[in-house]
Amino acid sequence: MAKTCRTRVRMWRWRRNSLRRRSDVIEAWVVLIAAIVAIVGGLVAGVTVAQTAEESLNRQRLERRTASAVLTEDAPGMNVARVVGEDRVWATVRWTAPDGSARTGLTQVLPDTAKGTPVTVWTDRQGRLEPKPGSPAAARFQGAWAGTLAAISAGVVVIGAAQLVRGQMDRRRMQEWADEWQRVDGRWGRATS
Repeated sequence: MAKTCRTRVRMWRWRRNSLRRRSDVIEAWVVLIAAIVAIVGGLVAGVTVAQTAEESLNRQRLERRTASAVLTEDAPGMNVARVVGEDRVWATVRWTAPDGSARTGLTQVLPDTAKGTPVTVWTDRQGRLEPKPGSPAAARFQGAWAGTLAAISAGVVVIGAAQLVRGQMDRRRMQEWADEWQRVDGRWGRATS
């Protein structure tokens, strides 16, 4: 059996061609515009989200302050159920807020730390406990990841919308083709009977 070779004609929707339909030209424009919007929109979304995330993390680092706190209970030992990280456990501490009020809350401390031991905690401007802010390098890294995910998501949304439009156009072309075939088939049917 002879092997057939299929030739691919690139950019055929943009060339003058007697077989090219109006819907083919519209589809080519949809694909081109979607590609441009996906690339440019993805880049803009990625850069914007990266800058916003990094600024937010840097602002947290500037707004959070250290406060001296005291353990109000003996810290538990290394218990699998209470372990936070590799070497920290949760324990209740007491500290003084900027307004002078006494506050209590849970924070991470070394296991088996005795009651009354001073520890350093991070608080916001109102004196609420907050996690330790990340370093500038961590803020850049998290901002870069957030920007990358935003860029990819924006591109996927635009390309997905373009695919939906193309699918709708394909359904319409198939319906037009079926209607045309019915007209041709009807003429052939009358001629042969």
